[in-house]
Amino acid sequence: MDGKKILDVKIEMDSPSCQLKSELGEVVMIPFKGSVKGEIFQGIVEPCGVDTQVLNQAGVRHMSARYMLTGKDLEGQDAHIYVENNGWFQEGQFSMPFRTVPTFYTDSKALAPYLHQNQFIGEGNEEEDGLHICFYEITH
Repeated sequence: MDGKKILDVKIEMDSPSCQLKSELGEVVMIPFKGSVKGEIFQGIVEPCGVDTQVLNQAGVRHMSARYMLTGKDLEGQDAHIYVENNGWFQEGQFSMPFRTVPTFYTDSKALAPYLHQNQFIGEGNEEEDGLHICFYEITH
């Protein structure tokens, strides 16, 4: 992946998912928690994260993972980062690694100018210890 890696989020899925199927498509909600590390932030993924995947009639799967990170920013201050991470996949074309588009909100005074004004891309990959979502700054 090109760009500077800013965060590595390790996902832990230990709760059952919830799903429905209808004539319009399918919806799966997958709860998760985890940990996060990187140059700018260290901490946990709060155990209230959820990955919602909607498969429509055209065979397009929209993934929207929303979760809160709690920990310390690069200045050692207590901070939170809210992540909304979106991806779209054609049915039968999902592969690893997969790419996503994240949006960040933070209460960290040190991180807010950086996370709120730059562009980032996410990459999900299955590693030996589980699923990792890494976020990279897009460099132009």
